[in-house]
Amino acid sequence: MKSASRNRQVFPLDALTIDRSSPEPLQRQLYRAIARLISSRVLPAGAELPSTRALSIDLGLGRNTIVAVYDQLVTEGYLLNRPGARPTVVDLPAVSPPPSPAVIAGEGRPLSKRGRILLDQRVHHGAPGSQAFHPGMPDARSFPFGVWAKLLARRAAFAGDRLFGTYDVSGLPALREAIAGYLASARGIRCQPEQIVVTTGAQAAFDLLARILLDPGDTVWMEEPGYYGAQAAFNVAGARILPLPVNTQGWRFAAPPSWMRLIYVTPACQHPLGITMPMEQRLSLLDVAERFDSWIIEDDFDGEYRFVGRPVPALQSMDNSGRVIYVGTFAKLLFPALRLGFIVLPPALQKGFVNALSTTGQFAPLLLQAALADFIMEGHMTRHLKRMRRLYAGRRQAFLEICAKQLGADMDILPCEAGIQLVGRLREGLYDIPVAEALAARGVNVTPMSKYFTDQPTIRGLVMGYAASDEAQTLVGIRHIREVLQSQDAVRDC
Repeated sequence: MKSASRNRQVFPLDALTIDRSSPEPLQRQLYRAIARLISSRVLPAGAELPSTRALSIDLGLGRNTIVAVYDQLVTEGYLLNRPGARPTVVDLPAVSPPPSPAVIAGEGRPLSKRGRILLDQRVHHGAPGSQAFHPGMPDARSFPFGVWAKLLARRAAFAGDRLFGTYDVSGLPALREAIAGYLASARGIRCQPEQIVVTTGAQAAFDLLARILLDPGDTVWMEEPGYYGAQAAFNVAGARILPLPVNTQGWRFAAPPSWMRLIYVTPACQHPLGITMPMEQRLSLLDVAERFDSWIIEDDFDGEYRFVGRPVPALQSMDNSGRVIYVGTFAKLLFPALRLGFIVLPPALQKGFVNALSTTGQFAPLLLQAALADFIMEGHMTRHLKRMRRLYAGRRQAFLEICAKQLGADMDILPCEAGIQLVGRLREGLYDIPVAEALAARGVNVTPMSKYFTDQPTIRGLVMGYAASDEAQTLVGIRHIREVLQSQDAVRDC
């Protein structure tokens, strides 16, 4: 009798708040209200709910709405429905009290060593709407998006099932063939389409190669200053990074480590200094790799944008031992959000690479690959690249002239042969990290040179991209830099 009395308790009708002016459907509102009453124990275990007809009358809702809500609560395990009886509340486990903020934040919850390293890496993405000068950012406004949209639409319309599955994991054959042809003519690279692996950008390529080539504790000889994205991939793989010194005179290969598994270089356009590796140093690098039986990752950063002479052939074109791994990306040629890059593998690394791609999920959408293959094969990329070289040459000259007039002795631009960014060295007493932070607050996006050093930086300066800013935008951005350099914010060391 006690149980029956409890089950027949008065249903808390006033607790069901239904807002007919709300955009949320009435059915959803009622479901959430009843579920909340059950979860909070206002409706205890074993309590009976009103019949669908009675609740429909009480709330002024259609009976079908009530039936649908009860059915959903039964499906999710809040209610038990028995033939000929009203729905009853299920005896759910007691809900624990809310945890403390520290527990919610995961404090004290262990991560793997690799996870801790991964979360601690340096990144720089900038923000949309910044006036200038994100390093490596091309001018997306000049990209032929009308042509690109037509190519995408055409491929989507006639794709069948070929482009909508997880096929051709190493890359769409048409794109691999197009890339091989482009590299042969533009970069002097010797490869077969089968050696090319399409990735979701250069960073994905570094991550894959680091996993495949490096064991924890292996040595990587890496440019200093050098690209922190590649360094992050090597750090997470557990590698020991040793600096390969680079300055405006070039690379110093005279004192290599006692042994290194991998050498990372950007010979066409050193990142961030923008210099090109001369032939003597290229031959020295290949000789060092041969003596130590090391792999070389050639990151062809901005190799297409050279403003002194013609683009130089890739280091891979000089490799007779099959130890140079060439990494390229379309982020600077087209636009970064495309997220398409590629690796040219030496024959020794081809076998099984598709398994690594499948395991990591780092293979690119086939529809995008198909459109890009058409973009290359139909000549759109060559025409676009020619236009961009002319545009960027003019913007580069304007940037240099404005810097010379506006910044005076506070910053001097280092000599640079290639790339779509420049390095401005700060005068003694100025510090690049607080300068970059102060500029970010003004909507000006630069990268401090300190970020490119693993140890104490030998150059205090700013890496500034000029490609995405016209002359008027450049003038505004440089004036912000001048104002920050002349303020007290620029002299605070971090």
